[in-house]
Amino acid sequence: MDIAWTPLFFACYELERRFVACRMGHHSMHLSIPAFLFFEVSRTANSMSAAGIVLLLVGIFSVRRYLTEARGLDKVVALSNLCFAMPLAAFGAEHLSAAQGISQIVPKFMPWPLFWAYFVGFALVGASFSIATKVLAFWAGLLFGTMMFLFVAMMDLPGTVANLHNRISWTLMFRELSFGAGGWMIAAAAMNGTREQSKRRALATVGCVIIGVTAVLYGIENFLHPINVPGVPLEMVMPTWIPARPLIGYVTSAILVVAGLGILSMKKSRMAATYLGTWILLLVIFVYGPILVAGLLDPSTAVKVEGLNYFFDTLLFAGTVLALAGALEAPAISSSVKADAHVLRSEATTHSSMA
Repeated sequence: MDIAWTPLFFACYELERRFVACRMGHHSMHLSIPAFLFFEVSRTANSMSAAGIVLLLVGIFSVRRYLTEARGLDKVVALSNLCFAMPLAAFGAEHLSAAQGISQIVPKFMPWPLFWAYFVGFALVGASFSIATKVLAFWAGLLFGTMMFLFVAMMDLPGTVANLHNRISWTLMFRELSFGAGGWMIAAAAMNGTREQSKRRALATVGCVIIGVTAVLYGIENFLHPINVPGVPLEMVMPTWIPARPLIGYVTSAILVVAGLGILSMKKSRMAATYLGTWILLLVIFVYGPILVAGLLDPSTAVKVEGLNYFFDTLLFAGTVLALAGALEAPAISSSVKADAHVLRSEATTHSSMA
């Protein structure tokens, strides 16, 4: 895939993928990468890990009340903002710690490449705290989603058209589309006013279409490549020490297709999104978690960053699907609205008695 078409948000991921290719013996790629970038990758691994841990603590503190109130799998849905915010913080730290390297692979038609590398980094970090704490989450989700859709329109779509037979191009384009939809689902879930419900439903419908189609496509890809890492079907193959690799791939494929069709049906969309998001989150914990640990224990900084990227990419996809389930949930009536309704009912009763 032509790296010039890789969106800025995932530029560092592509850079680290080249580092891994170099480590495996593709020395021709090494010539196009400045030597100073290897120092930045090491710094990137540390900053991504630190940002993820900080947002985990912030998110757990912010979500504790919602977890105690939720029942059953709604407890998993309550984690949607946390699952969405952690990767944004990690990718924001990736931009800030490797800004010089990222600026060199920003598309040529964009002016001030270093400025955009820092700008996106700070924007992602700010959005991550906003989404995790649910403070101005509507604007954070809306703007992040819009940014991702712009990346798709300006870079991913033309790149995919130029590489129609490259499955990774399609996978990345739909991943960015789903992440953009996920941001809008975060915004939709924050719209609790009675006058905002038509807009909330409109956003949720957009999310159902984009995320449903992405799930079906990813399900087909997982079926065709069952030993590749499950969920988001990229290039990495599951390590041989993971048991039942084909079974994991085929089960994930079936869940993605069935849940994707359920989401697209618009009838059982919330239930389908809840089950799919729960399964992807389980994959993050039990498949990508060990891969991340193994990567961080590897002396190669390229392997460390690769493990971090795969872990946070898939966690963001889980957060996207869970955010859809949250956006499809009927908004809770606030205590003030309930109090107003009680007063109105009391006044109505009084007037009826007087009459």
